Amino acid sequence: MSGPQPFIFESGPDVKRYAPATERNRDVIAETLARLLPAEGLVLEVASGTGEHAVHFSRLFPALTWQPSDPDPIALASINAWRADSNVPNMRPAMLLDATADWPIAQADAVVCINMTHISPWAATVGLLRNVSRLLPPSAVLFIYGPFNQRDVPLVPSNAAFDASLRQQNAEWGLRYVEDIAAEAYKSGLHLDSVIDMPANNLSLIFRA
Repeated sequence: MSGPQPFIFESGPDVKRYAPATERNRDVIAETLARLLPAEGLVLEVASGTGEHAVHFSRLFPALTWQPSDPDPIALASINAWRADSNVPNMRPAMLLDATADWPIAQADAVVCINMTHISPWAATVGLLRNVSRLLPPSAVLFIYGPFNQRDVPLVPSNAAFDASLRQQNAEWGLRYVEDIAAEAYKSGLHLDSVIDMPANNLSLIFRA
């Protein structure tokens, strides 16, 4: 398949799972997060997947408490296995969290969401924005990373092919328009602060409360 690969699990010899894109994108994401995250506090990661990002960022930002989450029990087991093996004290056990539902957490100082919006129904993005608006204090950051559509920017062929392949797998999946996410965020009291170009035709969307 051309273009960015979907966030998939590759089975390992134990409960831990591996996402092939993680090692390729984690450092450039970390560089961006270093400019955005607070010096201390609680960071909620939504749709943590395998848990590899959570471990990596917990090590890089030891003054922050990292709360991984996912709606999939297999992912939760993988996250907790990575946590147990890494022994990072500032990473919490994985939380069961469905982006579309009300979240079992009352407060966070930042929220991170990597490679979720295009492999989930639109309702997950709407739920993400609605819940984040309740959790974050003023000026705090919601960081969303992945491939996106933009109405004034032609879609590169690799992302167009990726989008088509996602929609073939699930009619509710596909690359979201930045403008649609920004409009939905505005309804929830969030505003799009900046859009950052990332490698491999990905973007980082920075929202603030």
